[in-house]
Amino acid sequence: MGTVIMHDVVSVDGFIADEKDGVGPLHEWYFNGDVPLSSSFKVSAASADYVRSTWASIGVIVMGRHLFDLTNGWEGQPPAGEHVVVVSHRPKPEGWHPEASYHFVDDPVAAIATAQELAGDRTVAVNAGDVGSQVFAAGLVDEVAMDVVPVVFGSGKRYFTNVEDQHLLEQPHVVIEGEGVLHLRFKVDKPVGT
Repeated sequence: MGTVIMHDVVSVDGFIADEKDGVGPLHEWYFNGDVPLSSSFKVSAASADYVRSTWASIGVIVMGRHLFDLTNGWEGQPPAGEHVVVVSHRPKPEGWHPEASYHFVDDPVAAIATAQELAGDRTVAVNAGDVGSQVFAAGLVDEVAMDVVPVVFGSGKRYFTNVEDQHLLEQPHVVIEGEGVLHLRFKVDKPVGT
């Protein structure tokens, strides 16, 4: 089974978006470099190898319905991986990209099981925020990956939400300084007191 990674771009004070879901300067580093990743993304040389290898390892993205609705599910073309599992109590919109491998599951734990089945040995990437935090709190996240951008939001949508118990992460095993972003990855230790 592949690794489950909770990932997102995050402000220094821990926010993945403002209160109105705006990302402001959080994603500028995807466009401020000179190394093309796709027709629309150009990152710094320091970020390019890391982002390429991370994206190539992903088999499935797990996201919440809110992000699906905000992005319209990337029009059926996820930025990485071949499959998407959406945690939602509502079904896929009728007639929405029937060719896309998008699976709607009403429980975060069941979503990870579905994602792991689809991913095989490849990585399952879970978006941070409410769904990612539920998966993290359930003990199903193997690694936490953050692309930290030097901005302070002050308030907004948190990377971690409603995680009640204290959790320990190991020392970062990835620390890469890109242009306008610091890429960090931590293996998850078990919750304190267990």
